[in-house]
Parts: sequence; C-alpha cells; structure tokens
Amino acid sequence: MEIVYKDQNLIVCIKPVGIDSQHELPVQLSELLKGQIYDVHRLDINVGGIMVYARNRKTAAMLSRCIQEGRMVKEYLAIVHGQPPEQAVWEDLLWKDSRKNKVYVVKRERKGVRKAKLELKTLQPGEKSLVHIRLYTGRSHQIRVQFASRGFPLVGDHKYGSRDKRTAPQLYSYRLTFPYQEKMMTFESKPEWADEMIERETNI
Repeated sequence: MEIVYKDQNLIVCIKPVGIDSQHELPVQLSELLKGQIYDVHRLDINVGGIMVYARNRKTAAMLSRCIQEGRMVKEYLAIVHGQPPEQAVWEDLLWKDSRKNKVYVVKRERKGVRKAKLELKTLQPGEKSLVHIRLYTGRSHQIRVQFASRGFPLVGDHKYGSRDKRTAPQLYSYRLTFPYQEKMMTFESKPEWADEMIERETNI
C-alpha cells in the first residue's frame, strides 16, 4: 500500500489488488496512523488504485455528500476484450444476486434494482482495447457488468466472461478528484499493466 497524501482529516492511498477496501485496508491504515479510519467508497477486492479515506466523522460526512451530489469524479482505466465505441454514455439497470455475488443487467425496475451510469472513451482500440471510464454511479461490479453485457468483458475478469490467462480484471482506479478546503484536489496513479498501452497515447 502506498500513501499518496495525508493530513489530519483524510488520507489518499493506492489500494493493492487482493486487499479488501472496506475492512482489511482501513484496519491497516488505522494501525499505521494510530487512529480511526472511515471508508466512504469501495473497490472490488481484485481491483486496485486510488482511494480516499476519512480520519474523522465530519470529513467522512463531507466526502459522502460529495459522492452523493456527484462532486467526486472517479475515473478508471481498463483493458477490455474487443473494441467498444470511441465514445459513449451507458445507462443500465443492475440487479445483484447476493448468493452468487454476481450482478446482472435487467430490463425493468423492481426491488433491489439500481440505476447505473458511466461514460467511456476508447483510448487505443484493438483486439484488446484500452478504455478510460468516468463513473457516475458506484454500483457493485458496475464497470465489469456494463462492459461484459455489451460483449466487451474486462481482460482477466473470469466471473464476467474473460478467458484470458490473467487472474484479475484489468481495471484500475486511475484518478480521483473532489473539492476539499475550498479547492479541487486531484490524485492520479497509472497501473503497471497499462503502461505500454498508455505510452503509445499522446494523452488521456
């Protein structure tokens, strides 16, 4: 785990793949910083990248409001099978089967169904494409399901259709932006697995 920023109110870190973001990582941070840690968002255990945690209840409430009001911008990088549209906004209805820990796109609203929205830009198209994603809603497995349901499963995501030899989805919380103390804070980290593809792009 790498700490990117910390002060008396919050801490920004890079979550490693394989660490639980709601239990294991807060405990590690609490032991390291000798204080309470409050989680305000999550990443799947097999997904890594930038995360922010609060160090007191007031900051946790502030960050939660940012998320609820759409003022925290979450951006991801992913490698997917196939070639998605150059640019698109996808909106779906998602339902989670908790017994299977699997999420499905459904056609109508009912109990337990949640609206999901993301915006994508294909940075480098090909048999496997590098994609930039702006996430507007934070549903369980959202990015993985929305891409897989359209025939573009994330490379390494065996739960949702990938047959690649990699053992974890090639998905990374790449950039996080939110208002804090009267200014916008932006934190960024690029994943190792995408370095070669990113270097071939002039910018993202």
